[in-house]
Amino acid sequence: MLSAVRNSLATKQGVAKYAAAENYWRTLTNKSYATKTAAAGQNIVFIDGVRTPFLQSGTAYKNLIAYDLARHSLVALQKKIGISKEIVEYIIYGTVMQEVRTSNIGREAALAAGYSDRTPAHTVTMACISSNQAITTGMGLIACGAYDVIVAGGVEFMSDIPIRHSRSMRSLMLQANKAKTVGQKLGLLAGIRPGHFVPDLPAVAEFSSGETMGHSGDRLTAAFGISRKEQDDYALRSHTLAAKAQEQGYLTDVIPYKVPNVSQVVDKDNGIRVSTPEQLSKLKPAFVKPYGTVTAANASFLTDGASAALIMTEEKALQLGLTPKAYLRNFTYVSQDPVDQLLLGPTYAIPKVLGKAKLSIKDIGVWEIHEAFAGQILANLKALDSDWFAQNYLGKSTKVGVPDLNKWNAWGGSLSIGHPFAATGIRLATHTANRLIREDQQFGLIAACAAGGQGVGMIMERYPGAKI
Repeated sequence: MLSAVRNSLATKQGVAKYAAAENYWRTLTNKSYATKTAAAGQNIVFIDGVRTPFLQSGTAYKNLIAYDLARHSLVALQKKIGISKEIVEYIIYGTVMQEVRTSNIGREAALAAGYSDRTPAHTVTMACISSNQAITTGMGLIACGAYDVIVAGGVEFMSDIPIRHSRSMRSLMLQANKAKTVGQKLGLLAGIRPGHFVPDLPAVAEFSSGETMGHSGDRLTAAFGISRKEQDDYALRSHTLAAKAQEQGYLTDVIPYKVPNVSQVVDKDNGIRVSTPEQLSKLKPAFVKPYGTVTAANASFLTDGASAALIMTEEKALQLGLTPKAYLRNFTYVSQDPVDQLLLGPTYAIPKVLGKAKLSIKDIGVWEIHEAFAGQILANLKALDSDWFAQNYLGKSTKVGVPDLNKWNAWGGSLSIGHPFAATGIRLATHTANRLIREDQQFGLIAACAAGGQGVGMIMERYPGAKI
């Protein structure tokens, strides 16, 4: 297959790049996984990803809608990579809190961004792993030969979430709309009572359990014996590393955004704050009061933001003269008890995706794990390091083990950078690709938990000759 693809390339530059890639594969003789993957089908590559600055809800983006941020991410992606929009064959976009006027936000944002009206687009939702789902759905479409070039992305806008009238009010209004005479309409409207005006707010709790994620986080930390100080220390680590990465210019996926009618351009994440341990210790519990340990500082905050990434076959990338940043390798989705194990998705996903890839923890040079809560991260690390948990829940005889924390979320994570639900997956993938290059590592692993007791695990591999 390698020779057939190489012979089909249109340019000498493409031939040279593919020859380099082929030589790289031949050096991986000690990784049978890699050669099997190359022989099994077309390689799928991650070209690059971008995102708006992630902002705390209610700040500079507050007068926009999700559509505005999604459109910007798609425009920015095309401009950064320098490709024609016409080569994009399909767009998959994630969102969780849907704006009712743009329910298929992938299509609406694509049209507004100037992508062809002949380019299909659909929207996916899988809570915090929605844009992971966008990527892997795109991988599936490419793998089955339906398309060669796909944009995946995600957006969340927590500054203006949809709030409905109560069901009784909605029912009355629908009846009034169907009424045939003015008298009938007035008769129905005369039945409105104060209780009709109580709004139907979006759920902040799991539908299956009735419990908020923060409450679940508090129970999880108690179950694993994680102290308030441990959580605050981890949160401080996240903010400190994010601030350092921001200062060093490592967060190159951020594309500045000019908010209409605002003079200052938004050019960086605004939730990164390095506090002191003393300041963190003074905060009160946010969910289980007064004894809980999850606070506003050691939990991810409500965030506005959007992201997008370009993926395609390796063959197509080389034909276009593009150097990918990484190969997209294995992925898996997991689900477990949404009550007691709501936030343990990474513990289930990490060994499963490593097994699929025939890799070990020691093979992973870059870890990018979604930080819903500091306690959630620490609980997953303890579960990975537990023989008892492995034997009783993972079907393994011994523990998975603890990753090298020097390679873990080295540029901060959702606790500090922010967590616009459906946009986080692309951020994780782009940071993984960029860190693989900057830190000269071969394999990166992404994992995240999501509402409903679900989770994702993904493996990426640095592309030879890739640059930031």
